[in-house]
Amino acid sequence: MADPIRNFQTRAVPGAAVDIDQGLRAYMVKVYNLMGLGLLITGLAAVGTIMLATTTDPASAVATLPSGEMLTSFGYAIFGSPLRWVVMLAPLAAVFFLSFRVQSMSVSAAQTTFWIYAGLVGLSLSSIFLVYTTASISQTFFATAAAFGALSLYGYTTKRDLTAMGSFLIMGVFGLIIAMVINIFLQSSALSFAVSAIGVLIFAGLTAYDTQNIKEMYFEGDASDVAGRKAIMGALRLYLDFINLFMFLLQFMGDRR
Repeated sequence: MADPIRNFQTRAVPGAAVDIDQGLRAYMVKVYNLMGLGLLITGLAAVGTIMLATTTDPASAVATLPSGEMLTSFGYAIFGSPLRWVVMLAPLAAVFFLSFRVQSMSVSAAQTTFWIYAGLVGLSLSSIFLVYTTASISQTFFATAAAFGALSLYGYTTKRDLTAMGSFLIMGVFGLIIAMVINIFLQSSALSFAVSAIGVLIFAGLTAYDTQNIKEMYFEGDASDVAGRKAIMGALRLYLDFINLFMFLLQFMGDRR
């Protein structure tokens, strides 16, 4: 896909560069809008879930956590019963479904699947309100937004080819997953700290790399449905970078209850 883009851009056609620039700008704006709406859905789903899952009325509580938070029957079901595994794994199933089926889906179906996925992530992430204070979650979110914005801007504007860095970081993600699985059994605070630090660095780099890669996927001659699916997958990649960067930063910045 890269060669047709380069070939197209080097043609001496009056006004072609301007058309491509305007088309690329509109394409990237769509990617960021989709990603932003996905984050909004995730946030609303997380807040809505925790409001339904907790209560301040002892008469309505069916369980009390060590932190003092009282759970409703709904809260106990999604946080304390075997249903919690469904809540944890449902987003993973949704993202794999979207990634593997997007090419055969209509743009509207792919977009709807992305919204559903964002909502499931919000349902799953609602548990962070039981672990960290609301103030620290808010502070970490804004810190993540500022860092993400700067890194994505760098990826969009830099002339440096980030392909080699991106390949290295993607391998790092697999190593990170292995280390996280191992630490489930070891419960090592030192390893947990190292995983968090490395995770921040990896997803900071991936934010810049993915932005550049999404930019390079743009082709002015794409049909509207192809461009629409590219924008959705681009939004999904940046959404995942943001969520992971936020979660690893929260382990540093978050004040536990």
